[in-house]
Amino acid sequence: MDDTLFNKITPFIQLARYDKPVGFMLLFWPCMWSLLLYSLYIEQLAPISFFILFFIGSIIMRGAGCTWNDFLDKEYDKNVIRTKDRPLASNKIKTINAMVFLLVQLLIGLLILIQFNKLTIIFGCLALIPVFIYPLMKRITWWPQVFLGITFNWGALLGWLSLSNDFSSIYPIMLYLACIFWTVGYDTIYAHQDKDDDFLLNLKSSAIKLGQNTKYALLIFYAIFFVIFAVMLLSLSNSLIIHLAILSLLIHLVSQIIYLDIDNSDRCLKIFKSNNLLGLQISFFLILELVIN
Repeated sequence: MDDTLFNKITPFIQLARYDKPVGFMLLFWPCMWSLLLYSLYIEQLAPISFFILFFIGSIIMRGAGCTWNDFLDKEYDKNVIRTKDRPLASNKIKTINAMVFLLVQLLIGLLILIQFNKLTIIFGCLALIPVFIYPLMKRITWWPQVFLGITFNWGALLGWLSLSNDFSSIYPIMLYLACIFWTVGYDTIYAHQDKDDDFLLNLKSSAIKLGQNTKYALLIFYAIFFVIFAVMLLSLSNSLIIHLAILSLLIHLVSQIIYLDIDNSDRCLKIFKSNNLLGLQISFFLILELVIN
């Protein structure tokens, strides 16, 4: 009986990618950074409950986004080696059941969102617009990664707003903009895994558009991310810990570009996943700064 229940639940776990934590962690890090930066701004650590709520919300909303994405892309996914076994593409889940699952996730997301102030609730609801639009972008533009960045880093705004309850500071805007370029970079690397299949299916991506110029483009994307992030950190603190955080960020980003081989799918995936470590190391230094100073 337990095995039967597990077999029924497993496709939904796969549909929402709950079994692949890198995705929801990449959604969570901008939220985490935003909460920690505001903590530095007021020189007091944000309530732990806020970190927990944003973490759970990241898991749920990333799951909702994946469910919606797979619903729209199921016919394409059937023809891509990496995605052909996804639950909707392989008919392991009926479409109607997937849509009910989507609504349940959105409801849980709303229950989490209403724990915050009204401004955060409003902006959190607005996030649904890019969430629902993003999966369609690969059909009409070479830059769906930009729309992913706009969508995926909404938490950079929400984290700060949940604590400040106003838009009087430029820091959340700076963080949001920086993280968009970070996402464009790492998702371009990720997209190189599917570029051959995408080309055959007439789907667009920055990986196809940039081709052999990818490393040069990454230099630009990551440089913008790095400069904005470094300026933001230094404006909040000039301590040794912050300088170490900036140095570690620079080393990590440069290492990604040097190590990248766009024709090696395994290496592309490994570099993409390494951005989770980047999120962790920056968070570590920010927490260390708060604790020590």
